[in-house]
Amino acid sequence: MKFSFASHTLPATGIVVVGAMDGSVLTSGAKALDKKMKGGLGRAIKASSFTGKKGQSLTIYSPAGTRLERALVVGLGKPADLDDLAVQAIGGRIYTALEKAGKSAAVVVDALPKCKLKPADLAAEIAFGASLRAYRFDKYRTKEKKEDKPSLAALTIHCPGAAQAKKVYAVRAKVAAGVVCTRDLVSEPANIIYPETLAKEAQKLTRLGVKVEVLGLAQLKRLGMGALIGVAQGSVREPRVVVMRWNGLPRSVKGKKAQPIAFLGKGVTFDTGGISIKPAGGMEDMKWDMGGSGVVIGLMKALAGRKAKANIIGVVGLVENMPSGNAQRPGDIVTSMSGQTIEVINTDAEGRLVLADILWYTKERFKPQFMVNLATLTGAIIVSLGDEYAGLFSNNDGLSEKLVKAGKDTDEKLWRMPLGAAYDKMINTPAADMKNIGGRGAGSITAAQFLKRFVDKVPWAHLDIAAVTWSKEDKPTVPKGGTGFGVRLLDRLVADNYEK
Repeated sequence: MKFSFASHTLPATGIVVVGAMDGSVLTSGAKALDKKMKGGLGRAIKASSFTGKKGQSLTIYSPAGTRLERALVVGLGKPADLDDLAVQAIGGRIYTALEKAGKSAAVVVDALPKCKLKPADLAAEIAFGASLRAYRFDKYRTKEKKEDKPSLAALTIHCPGAAQAKKVYAVRAKVAAGVVCTRDLVSEPANIIYPETLAKEAQKLTRLGVKVEVLGLAQLKRLGMGALIGVAQGSVREPRVVVMRWNGLPRSVKGKKAQPIAFLGKGVTFDTGGISIKPAGGMEDMKWDMGGSGVVIGLMKALAGRKAKANIIGVVGLVENMPSGNAQRPGDIVTSMSGQTIEVINTDAEGRLVLADILWYTKERFKPQFMVNLATLTGAIIVSLGDEYAGLFSNNDGLSEKLVKAGKDTDEKLWRMPLGAAYDKMINTPAADMKNIGGRGAGSITAAQFLKRFVDKVPWAHLDIAAVTWSKEDKPTVPKGGTGFGVRLLDRLVADNYEK
């Protein structure tokens, strides 16, 4: 999808999009179209149920008095209520309405009374929203009919301050590229994406200036990552740990500000549950149990793409959890890199074992300001929060507050869940230092308590994204399938707090 920005004019031909505010109040672009139609636009609106409310649209084919093929009028609602997210949603709806209408279309963006956003910002956010909505994972569909495929390939946005709009969108486009990267990785089947190939996908970030290091099985053994290796031992696919480094600060910056911030992801490229095998129904969804690692890779692409002024570490632990004659068994005891021992009660509680070792590794090697890990960790978080929020667990109030705000600002919402000594006791066991599950109750919390034992005093947050990594329905800027949830959230966290 190609986006361009042009002078503030009403195109004479093709497909054009104009806006109307709540109460059927026309924008200046819509008024210009209505004049060309000799009042036809106003009459069409009066004859319909369209009132300019948010989410509404009206299509007019071959508008009388013009050479246009089609006009789309989109409802803007009340201009005072328009913020970044609302405008991005409008962009997504524009794309959805026109995706099969033709090869190109033009959007006329006007200054709006009482609107907090300037026309250039409105234009950039419309393009951003449309770019997010235009995502489609169809590379394996070989017999789809041409008429069933989207045809819209270019959107030109006419607005005052087109040069500024182009500049603003250039940054948004890098973030969108990171979201698309994550969605692609999450959508790929497990016979295509497994530890070795996912590591190779991460290595492509070197083109953007990211330093990428891939640790193989021999190195992981030398480091003592017994928890991670135990998960992988049932598969013919050997594990990998990938370290990605983006140094966006000048070397002259010293001290705490130069300390990196770290993002870590669970990368179980397919999760059968191991010996504690999952039911067959729905197991195909376990291809996206590497969603946390996909977010970290996409985030690093976004940050490097827009040349973030911060030092950032991304670490992902990549394994495949399979049952075999060599698979880890319930009751096995493994030794983590930290030296702490873990009794494996359930081999389907494997993601926390992977994260335990990479959290400790990152803490010890990089001494980060803070660590945020992402994981499709528990089904219990879906029971708790549904698919509206991801679960947030943290040992630091300041970091939690920043994350929650970034979530609100990007509509990737987080809900903070409790931690505490009573929950921590639930993972004690007489056989080892801890066990990997705490019982039926508070499953998401005890999983977080497990992870907390591997961070010491480093500020840390755990995002349980099991419910939000995959969507079964379309949303204005998120088509069904892989969502890329977390890329925009964490990019905003960095931009608002660690680049000033």
